[in-house]
Amino acid sequence: MRVTSLSLSLSLSLSIVSIFIFDMGEAQELQLSIGVKEGNGESEANLSGPTHVADRSLLPQRKSVNWWIRIAIYSFLVIAGQSIATFLGRQYYDKGAKSNWLATVVQICGFPIMLPYYCIPASRNNPIPKDSPIPSKSPSTKILASVYVSLGILIALDCYLYSVGLSYLPVSTFTLICASQLAFNAFFSFFLNAQKFTSYIVNSLVLLTISSTLLVFQGEDDSGDDDPSGGSKAKYAIGFICTLGASAGAGLLLSLTQLAFRRVIKRGTFRAVMDLIVCENTVATCVTAVGLFASGEWKHLKGEMEGYKLGKISYVMNVTWTAITWQLFAVGTVGLILEASSLFSNSISALGLPAVPVLAVIFFHEKMSGIKGIAMALGIWGFVSYAYHHYIEDRKSKAKKRNSRNVEVPKALND
Repeated sequence: MRVTSLSLSLSLSLSIVSIFIFDMGEAQELQLSIGVKEGNGESEANLSGPTHVADRSLLPQRKSVNWWIRIAIYSFLVIAGQSIATFLGRQYYDKGAKSNWLATVVQICGFPIMLPYYCIPASRNNPIPKDSPIPSKSPSTKILASVYVSLGILIALDCYLYSVGLSYLPVSTFTLICASQLAFNAFFSFFLNAQKFTSYIVNSLVLLTISSTLLVFQGEDDSGDDDPSGGSKAKYAIGFICTLGASAGAGLLLSLTQLAFRRVIKRGTFRAVMDLIVCENTVATCVTAVGLFASGEWKHLKGEMEGYKLGKISYVMNVTWTAITWQLFAVGTVGLILEASSLFSNSISALGLPAVPVLAVIFFHEKMSGIKGIAMALGIWGFVSYAYHHYIEDRKSKAKKRNSRNVEVPKALND
């Protein structure tokens, strides 16, 4: 409970910081907008017509307070869900449990807690915002089903790799390697979503890559009690490779999700978020359940629960809350992808990564080696560089929008 409370408090603080970083300068733009309205209400009405449809579709998030509220909520779900679920996953192995397939299943089987949402009548008539950048044309059922199945299979594979990596690595090392998924996400977004690269993004990707690569050299010096591999180089290497592969898969998954919303789903509603999560997690749960029974690990689950160091109730609670927190993380992740982009969603996820190694030292008594410290510092530096890129782009877009208004307002007055 202490871990959960601290993670939630820290996650809330980090969410506020992330909103502050990307919201600098918002007040000035709102004041400008109000000034234009007061200057000529009829002209503003004309300017809000077709000539500005493109601007609203490109940057709807910078014109709506509700958008920032949604971003704050989704950010909190991402950071809190990721931090708590990672700790519970490490505790699952640390206290005697060994089933990688069960650890995989609980990452994706919690979607039934979202089903009551479909019982709310209002959700069936969830309107599409007027400034939504996503068209409202619905895809065919066959194409939509193929998207859900493909993403579900990728999620199942990705979660299994994460489970294997977490079983062989200290949670701090595991978390720092996960920072590399931002670099993978940027790479895939470049090809799939036409992501533009700047010097700040390139700097961020290089730093994050070096940060995760450094950790491969600390296996020999970090083989104490906090190392689940027991000092085995082979196990450490397997854990490192699986976690790095899972990070690459997560980056690809996020980019594909953004592409699916833009090209296939074409609906910018919360209902679309829920549909995607429930359907893809249903597929992923079926795939991992097959793996659980095919591997024969299901036969040992009863003995695993009885031998759990914290007791049967704690075992059940660990599995249950792990499933719930991963679903909260999924809602936040997909929500941020819909509201912004996959790279933005991943950057918010990266906000919580530096806190996890520190909390691991406090609650799991893991050692913070020099290489881990350097890797964590580089990871933070990489994220700050990426966040600064967003700040610069945000300022440029605001300046461009102000210039266009200054040019078009006199034209409207003359007309």
